[in-house]
Amino acid sequence: MTGAVGNFFRVWKIARTLARHDALFPAEYMALMPARLRFLRRLLGSGQVKDGTTPGYRLARALESLGPAHIKLGQVLATRPDLVGAEVAATLESLQDRLPPFASAEARTVVEHEFGKDLGQLYVRFGEPVAAASISQVHDGETNEQPPRRVAVKVLRPGIEDEFARDVSTLRFAACLAERFSAEARRLRLTALIETLAESTALELDLRMEAAAASELAERMAEDKDFRVPVVDWTRSSARVLTTEWIDGVPLRETEALRAAGHDPKKVALIVMRSFLTQALREGFFHADMHPGNLFVDSKGRLVAVDFGIMGRLDLATRRFMAETIGGFLARDYVRVARAHFEAQFVPPHFSLETFAQALRAVGEPIFGRPAREVSMARLLQQLFDTTRRFEMQAQPQLLLLQKTMVVVEGVARGLDPDFDIWEASRPVVERFMLDQLSPQARLREMADTIAALGRAVQKLPDFMRKTDAIAEMLVEGGLKLHPDSERRIAEAGRSDYGLVWALLGFLLGVAVLWRFVLS
Repeated sequence: MTGAVGNFFRVWKIARTLARHDALFPAEYMALMPARLRFLRRLLGSGQVKDGTTPGYRLARALESLGPAHIKLGQVLATRPDLVGAEVAATLESLQDRLPPFASAEARTVVEHEFGKDLGQLYVRFGEPVAAASISQVHDGETNEQPPRRVAVKVLRPGIEDEFARDVSTLRFAACLAERFSAEARRLRLTALIETLAESTALELDLRMEAAAASELAERMAEDKDFRVPVVDWTRSSARVLTTEWIDGVPLRETEALRAAGHDPKKVALIVMRSFLTQALREGFFHADMHPGNLFVDSKGRLVAVDFGIMGRLDLATRRFMAETIGGFLARDYVRVARAHFEAQFVPPHFSLETFAQALRAVGEPIFGRPAREVSMARLLQQLFDTTRRFEMQAQPQLLLLQKTMVVVEGVARGLDPDFDIWEASRPVVERFMLDQLSPQARLREMADTIAALGRAVQKLPDFMRKTDAIAEMLVEGGLKLHPDSERRIAEAGRSDYGLVWALLGFLLGVAVLWRFVLS
C-alpha cells in the first residue's frame, strides 16, 4: 500500500498505538478536553491509567513500540518542551534507543557483502554484539594485521533504510495534515521538525558520513588536550560498516569507577561542558548525542566520545546569537539578549525591544543568587519557549539539536557533580569566543569574506546588464517578444488573474525606464 492512502492507514495505526498506551489524549487532561477530543479518544480506544505512570513515560514506551523512526522522533521531541510540555520533554530525554540485537550471522553477511571479501580477510576475530540500537549494532573485533588491532565494528540493521523511508514519509504526511488544519501546528513548524528528523537520520544511515564526522571532529579538536575522538579505520569502513579503534576507558555513567581509576568527577564534568561549548561556539560543529553511554574517560584523563551519527552544525551568525544570548544572561544584560533576537530576526519587528527585554528579565532574574543545583536548564528553556511564543517567535530548526544537547550535557555534568554551575562553566568559553570575534584577525576575515561576496556579485553584473538592455531595446523597438509557450501561459493567467499580467508589464516598463533615464 503506497501513497496517501498507505500513509493515512499508517497514521491511523500510530494513533491507535498511542491511544492504547494512553499517550495521545492522556486521561489526566480529560477535564480540559473539548467534547470532540473526548469522542475521538473513545473512538481510538484510549483506556484509563491503571499503573500510575506519567503521560511522558507512556509516550516514551509507545514510541519505543512503534520502532526506530519513532524512537528518533521522541528524541527530537525531547528538545521541544514548547510542543509537548516540560514534564514530557524531560521524560523523553531518557528515551532508550536500544533494541534487541540481530543475529551475528546477519552482521557477518552484511560485512562480507560490503567489501566483497570473506570476513577472515578483514578481521581475525568478530565477536558477538556489545551494544544494539535502533539503526545499528556494535561488535568487538580484531583486525587481521600483525599485530592485530582491537576495533569496534558498527553494522547497520538489515532493511533499516526502507523501514525509515516508509516511517518518515508517514510522519511527514501527518505533519502536513496538522499544519493544514491547525494554526498552532504551523507556528510550531511541525513539517520542519520532521525534515530535521529526516535529514539527521539520512546521515545516520550512511556510516561513511559518521566516519567523516568523527574524522572532522578529531581534526578540529586536535589541539584540545582534554578531548579526543577514536581513529577511523577507513579500509574497513563503508556505507553499512564502520570500523574504529576500540576505546578502553571508564564510562561516565559509572561515577564510582571514575573515582576508583583516579579521576575527579567534578573536573570531568567541567571538561564535558567546556568541550561541548568549544565544539558548538568555536568550531560550529558539535557532537549532538553526548549521553553518558557515548562518553568515556581514558587512562590519561581525557574525555573520549563515540557514536558520531548525530552531529550539529551552526553557521557563524547563529554562533554569535548563541554567544550573545549566553553572555547576556551571564551579565544580566537583557537588552543585549533581546537585541540579539531582533537582529537574528527571530522576533517580529512590530514588537518592542524593551518589552521583550522585560520579558527576558522575568526569566533570568529568578535564577541568580540561587544554588547551582536548583537552577534547571530544562526549566529555563521552557520559560524561554513560553516567552518567545508570546512574542510570535517561530521555532528555529537549526537550534533544535543545540537545545537538546545542551540539556543532555548539563544532565551529564550534574550526574558527576550535583553542584555543577553551568553558567560559570560556560563563561570562559563564551568570553573567549566573543574576544576572538572582536579581534583584528576576525575583522579582517570578515572583510575578506565581504569583498569576495561583492566580487562574485560584480562578476554576474555584466550578464544582468546585457539581459536588461536587451529587454529595454525590445520594448523600445517594437515590443517584448515572448516564446509561444510564455504567451499562452500569460494568457491563461490573464483569464484567471489580470493583476499578475499588469504586475509583470509594470515591472518590465520600470526596468526600461530605469535603464534609459537613470543608468544610461
